Amino acid sequence: MNNSKELIELLDLKEIENNVFSGESVTIGSPKVFGGQVLAQAVNAAYRTIKENRFINSLHAYFLEAGDLTIPINYHVAVMRDGGSFSTRRVTAKQNNKTIFILAASFHKIEDGFEHQSVMNRDIKQPEELLSWEDMVTKFGDFLPKSLKGFLSVERPIDFKPVQVPNPLKRENLPAKEEIWFKLKGDIQKMDLRLKHQILTYISDYNVLNAAFNPNAKEYNFGNTQTASLDHSMWFFRDFDFDDWMLFSAESPNAYGARGLSKGNIYTRDGKLVASFAQEGLLRPKKNKQ
Repeated sequence: MNNSKELIELLDLKEIENNVFSGESVTIGSPKVFGGQVLAQAVNAAYRTIKENRFINSLHAYFLEAGDLTIPINYHVAVMRDGGSFSTRRVTAKQNNKTIFILAASFHKIEDGFEHQSVMNRDIKQPEELLSWEDMVTKFGDFLPKSLKGFLSVERPIDFKPVQVPNPLKRENLPAKEEIWFKLKGDIQKMDLRLKHQILTYISDYNVLNAAFNPNAKEYNFGNTQTASLDHSMWFFRDFDFDDWMLFSAESPNAYGARGLSKGNIYTRDGKLVASFAQEGLLRPKKNKQ
């Protein structure tokens, strides 16, 4: 999967019965299903039961079991409420009749109201000044740890350009934040807001725990730490387009008890706040076997 067209096809679920949809999986370099894929496919399933004039305004999800890449995932949508302005859905994802994921989502009709937003950090390098993951492999591949090189080399439908790149050969603790530019690959087709929400949800699960990991990067790394997404929340605000780079900006207020929390915002390049997110993840140091 190396362009936006293939990503859109992955997120477009097959309806197998009333309010039940099925989807396949594609690896991003892990032996288990990528959490962002399950999130986005669940949003696709929920949207299939929603009136055209309502759009997702929030979601809250829990990852219960690791997904198997070789087995289709079935998404069961429960209609919880259709009110005058809001609709609510619950989505349960299953493999072999085992629940691996649950999501609650709210959908809202477009209304006028008061407005303000947080300000994007503009004191950072622009995408043209930075290396993408692919650029890093090309330039430094011979010097990267094997596991990191393998992860960065996987074909993806998104380009990522981190604002700050840690040196894998000289680990040091970093501030509890993560800023990374991202952009879809390939020809960007005209999308409705529903599809944009699904793709943004998919992308939101990338890089999110780095902010919680960074303050202890000198001691811990992905080789000696068990990591997993535990829950994920998003709030959607303004319409946007994927025709330029966007900024993923996260910070971590806490890590404790083998869990780390990250939260942050997603902006368009010109500073429009389009979504906020929060995720708690497992950060469990692996114990050496005696």
